[in-house]
Amino acid sequence: MPAISIGKLRGLQQCATPRGGFAVMALDHRNNLRHAFQPDSPEPASDTEITLFKGEVVEALAPVASAVLLDPELSAAQCIASQRLPGRTGLIVALEATGYVGDPQARQSQVLPGWSVAQAKRMGASAGKLLVYYHPDSPKAHEIEALVMQVAAECAAYELALLLEPLSYSLDPARKNVPPEDRRRVVIETTRRLIVPGVDVLKAEFPLDISAEPDEREWRSACEELSQISRVPWVLLSASASYETYVRQVTVACQAGASGVAAGRAVWQEAPTLNVAARESFLRTAAAQRMTRLTELVDALARPWTEFFAVPVATPQWYASY
Repeated sequence: MPAISIGKLRGLQQCATPRGGFAVMALDHRNNLRHAFQPDSPEPASDTEITLFKGEVVEALAPVASAVLLDPELSAAQCIASQRLPGRTGLIVALEATGYVGDPQARQSQVLPGWSVAQAKRMGASAGKLLVYYHPDSPKAHEIEALVMQVAAECAAYELALLLEPLSYSLDPARKNVPPEDRRRVVIETTRRLIVPGVDVLKAEFPLDISAEPDEREWRSACEELSQISRVPWVLLSASASYETYVRQVTVACQAGASGVAAGRAVWQEAPTLNVAARESFLRTAAAQRMTRLTELVDALARPWTEFFAVPVATPQWYASY
């Protein structure tokens, strides 16, 4: 069982429920959120609109989540300054630039220019999150692996807990997503390669394409394999799943060893297209109920993250060599 530093220990404590599960409300979306406000309009939403929207979502949902995941440009500092983010709720801040550069079949990710692990730690983040586009067979795989190792080392140096979010993609120009028959292998092999020292939590895709595999026994088998391969706690992202489907996935994943959720659009996806009054009502009723149910599921079923790490021994003179 690997040891965890005092700073990272504190950060993960802040992001988890008292029972040790992660019930994270994810709202670090950027470019894709801009177009969700007016899908048929050529003009994306403005920075001001996005910031106001994120503040409304955080104010409504953060109290029933263990942590929120926000972006550094339009929501993290803004939600602290507006006091919409409760002090008792963990703050996870994205480190990466939105999107990717390079060939769609050889995607490259990067840290947001002008942003760093040190700045995230200084602003009071409980943890950082790094999203990378990754396929184990891509010619750029080694570059992504190097980026993960670099950011993980920086997070270790600053004792900032790190969530890693690898997103798979197809190497076939005719396809957007990994073929269903290859999804399990890609997710498992990605986990095997990218969970390096300094990565503390895996934010994972569901390891099967459920549109091609409806049998929940196979879902559980794939999630159990992911749990066996991951050396750190993993949480399930919601991607584009409906809320009802996501609840099924979360139930299976947590029963198979997952440590929680990072729930985004499955909870609040209807909100961007609603007017102000309808949005406020939706967020405080249906969306809050969804997040509450997910938090309850996590507390009932998830494997506590504390089972993965050895707690440091703090002697009376620990600070002298810190």
